[in-house]
Amino acid sequence: MTAGTRQEWREWRGWRAAAQDALYAPGGFYRRAEGPAGHFRTSVHASPLFAGAVARLLCRVDEALGRPAALDFVDMGAGRGELTGGVLAALPAGVAARTRAYAVDIAERPTGLDHRIEWLAEPPQGTTGLLFANEWLDNVPVEVAEVDAAGVARLVLVREDGTERLGEPVAGDPARWLERWWPLPGEEGLRAEIGLPRDEAWAAAVATLGRGLAVAVDYAHTVDTRPPFGTLTGFREGRETTPVPDGSCDITAHVALDACALPGGHVLPQREALRTLGVTGTRPPLTLASTDPAAYVRALAGAGEAAELTAAGGLGDFGWLVQPVGVEDPFERAPS
Repeated sequence: MTAGTRQEWREWRGWRAAAQDALYAPGGFYRRAEGPAGHFRTSVHASPLFAGAVARLLCRVDEALGRPAALDFVDMGAGRGELTGGVLAALPAGVAARTRAYAVDIAERPTGLDHRIEWLAEPPQGTTGLLFANEWLDNVPVEVAEVDAAGVARLVLVREDGTERLGEPVAGDPARWLERWWPLPGEEGLRAEIGLPRDEAWAAAVATLGRGLAVAVDYAHTVDTRPPFGTLTGFREGRETTPVPDGSCDITAHVALDACALPGGHVLPQREALRTLGVTGTRPPLTLASTDPAAYVRALAGAGEAAELTAAGGLGDFGWLVQPVGVEDPFERAPS
């Protein structure tokens, strides 16, 4: 290998390796002090109603499990622990007393985090309860494929400044994944994100659960609705931006949740999941404004937050991948 070839190898690499370093290496985007909330708004940050809904889901799982002596809540990709803390705060006292809360993230434990929350780099094994992954899979880095002039799907290579070029044809397991889950017609310029690493990451996370429910929440698409040019993008300081793998921005892509699903799993839209869990967005009656103005204002604000969480074209379009493990599906059971 010549010196020039070695330099080229260091500069050009697939999006999976480039994004892995940009997001998670020392000094990477997700190791910054401000955390994800400093750059983009998730359902967790939009309203405490979301944590309340997850707490109600944990209670349903608790019931399905027969109310075990210890109930586990595992928050995958916990950010700075906002969801974990919100769920603990929203649980009934009796359930909270039995709950072991785990926040899983590669960042350091935030200062001032609730002492009841155990901070881990990997999910604990053999848990009994609810594993919840909110906007985690979209940040599992994947390769990008693009169709060349001859109709061949090739890996997209990228440099640290975001410049791209086409590499080798997609082959092996990634090629088989594309054929099954994101078939690309032979039209030059069509692109796809190869979701195989996300399938594997989700299967590994679910395998840590002894009994209970695993849920992954993300912007998603299905095999019948894959976008023709992919969804790879960046976010910086609340704005969408060109994805550049230099650590300066989030790098994300929508998730093929249907490909991630294991046997028995299913996908439903966030608006349906949250409405099942009591987040409806129903406006309070006007009569409340005259009898209890303060309560009316609070209820009106809550209805607005619920509307944002369930809105079409926004957070309501998120997919929820629901994966029961050794229990009945709580979304198919009437609440007690």
